[in-house]
Amino acid sequence: MTQLHDKYTYRVTWSEDDAEYVGLCAELPSLSWLARTPEAAVKGIRKLAREVVADLRRHAEAVPEPLATKHFSGKFMVRVPPDVHRQLAIQAAESGVSINRLVSATLSRAT
Repeated sequence: MTQLHDKYTYRVTWSEDDAEYVGLCAELPSLSWLARTPEAAVKGIRKLAREVVADLRRHAEAVPEPLATKHFSGKFMVRVPPDVHRQLAIQAAESGVSINRLVSATLSRAT
């Protein structure tokens, strides 16, 4: 049976300050796990997330939903200064596309 923490989003990065790998969990951003190898960092953060989820449940606290199972509409609103809005409108018009298409394409290239 798949546990909730098994569906969480994990990442490993190098910490120059600690001179070790750091395991991170997107759904539980306050957690991290330092280890000498990337594999140990993943193993450590997964174990820690499992323990935290169990503790949250024991105390009847909210448990974060995995990003992998969450439904995203594809819509979000971003507020920008009026001059940025104007520049985007000009660039979109010159490109023959909507501002939405222009910003979506720009964000897609940035990820």
